Amino acid sequence: MSMTTRVLSVSVPVADQDAALRFYTEVLGCELVADVEVWPGARYVEVVPPGSTVALVLLPPDSEIPVAVRLGTPDAAAAHARIREAGVTLHNEELVRMDGVPPMFSFTDPDGNGLVYLEDDSAPDAGPS
Repeated sequence: MSMTTRVLSVSVPVADQDAALRFYTEVLGCELVADVEVWPGARYVEVVPPGSTVALVLLPPDSEIPVAVRLGTPDAAAAHARIREAGVTLHNEELVRMDGVPPMFSFTDPDGNGLVYLEDDSAPDAGPS
């Protein structure tokens, strides 16, 4: 079974989250999924095109929330261990756990692109990796 179940979302760096939100919803017709302050000064804005299963996360480039591709995995702890064993650059020594959010961690691919794994129980093939 694959460690990666699906692409959940892709970050889009934006200079102004309010202006970007208006553009993506009013001009492009995306639907607002989330607009929350996850901690002081860190706003998470997520939109999705109608019918899409992949969301767009509108983040300032200097956000503490990683500008990254978010991937689902059936077991975040196992994925974290496997990524660590592979010598990949991890940005979290342990899984990040927040109320109401699946366990997650961020890392960088060999080209420096940001990636985040989130535990994804809703994927059809979810199960141990």
